[in-house]
Amino acid sequence: MTKFEEIKDGVIFSSGEKNDAFAQYFVGQSYLKTLVADPAINVGVGNVTFEPGCRNNWHIHHDGFQILLVTGGEGWYQEEGKAAQFLQAGDVVVTHDGIKHWHGAAKDSWFEHLAITAGTPEWLEPVSDELYFNLK
Repeated sequence: MTKFEEIKDGVIFSSGEKNDAFAQYFVGQSYLKTLVADPAINVGVGNVTFEPGCRNNWHIHHDGFQILLVTGGEGWYQEEGKAAQFLQAGDVVVTHDGIKHWHGAAKDSWFEHLAITAGTPEWLEPVSDELYFNLK
């Protein structure tokens, strides 16, 4: 059985719908429940759920930042040029403006985080299978 399969049903917030709007920027299936989308402020908040093995492409946030609050499962976060960080519920990651990074589920676990994001994302290349499948 896949670890933390109960995450798919939403532990704290609903896991939302299939993340079709951003599917081209993910390897595998993710789900998105938008929690804050107020055009009067430049900060969005969403609950992002990743099926096992799902990860987003490398990306950069311009004129902003991203804060990840891990709420369930196990996953990974990596900034370009640095070692990947293993993540689990309770972990917090702050990505500063202009930093190339990616995040996603572990190979055998669902993964969920709240993403607090400001600025404009620039989506880049997928995380290679070689990099991803060699994480330990």
